[in-house]
Amino acid sequence: MASWPRLLYELDEPALTRAGRDQRYPKWATLCMLRLLGHPVLNGGCIPPSQGLGVVRIVAHRLCMAAKVDRLLLRSDGGIESSRYYRGGTTFDLDALLPRAAHLFDLGRAVIVMEPTNRFTNRLSATIRIDRSAHRHTGSLVVEVLGPGFDVSDLTRGGIAPQLRFSAEQVSWCHYEEPWWSDFRSTILMSPEAERRRRRQRLARLARDVLVDLAELPPHAAVSAAASWLRRRGYNALWDPLSPLTAVRELPRWYEDAFLVGNALLGRPWQCLALSFSRLGDGRSIYWDVVDGQRKFGPPPGSNTRQAGVGGPHDLPR
Repeated sequence: MASWPRLLYELDEPALTRAGRDQRYPKWATLCMLRLLGHPVLNGGCIPPSQGLGVVRIVAHRLCMAAKVDRLLLRSDGGIESSRYYRGGTTFDLDALLPRAAHLFDLGRAVIVMEPTNRFTNRLSATIRIDRSAHRHTGSLVVEVLGPGFDVSDLTRGGIAPQLRFSAEQVSWCHYEEPWWSDFRSTILMSPEAERRRRRQRLARLARDVLVDLAELPPHAAVSAAASWLRRRGYNALWDPLSPLTAVRELPRWYEDAFLVGNALLGRPWQCLALSFSRLGDGRSIYWDVVDGQRKFGPPPGSNTRQAGVGGPHDLPR
């Protein structure tokens, strides 16, 4: 039998179940759980640091053949993390991906390679937060949404405020009850000034992190340089308006998908989970992972749970 890891889409139900219980690599574990639940996820492979770059090459080439692509998205995984870990989610060709994978191995992190996406053309990004009380299987659901041109990391670690927010209280995570529209409270945060501030924050993130990592811009490039880079390539989604109805139509699906995750994890001692969702520019809808707010980062000494990262979806970085 081959010694390299199998691709996500090659794992059968028992293998997905085993991987979903392995907390060494929580991103990969939750991808396996989402796949097992039938939620849409990108195909990919997880390579532990002990396996080395040769295995990354093999898994990457097999994934390229399976997906009929020549570029892959890079993420990393490693359990409890510092807030300065590598910010994944960018797509590279293999020549550019391998040195970054070597750096991740040097940091003791696993490498996750996935089907490519274009983070500049997303149509919808959302974090779906599931809270439950300490002694009951009921709680709340909160969905925060950004529209065209943004990505999930803008919500989870970018500090960019959502354009839309939906919430529901007294949600049972053990008995499914179809929600009424009146169960949801909605907030629209899309004033002209808020939209300008959001767009500028997004461009600043691209200039500071993403386009530097892609070697498309030098360090400390101006926000205007990121805007020009997008415009030259026809990536104009960031200037497209968001129709709130686009997100409203997704609410029943998000509610049901969140219930399936919460119900599947009832036996674990979580208080707050967050699912990351994207509708890609090519029309596909996918989930990235499930984050446990108490496990993503090690809490600072003397901090309480809320300070340790369960205050809201944008406190739960990817």
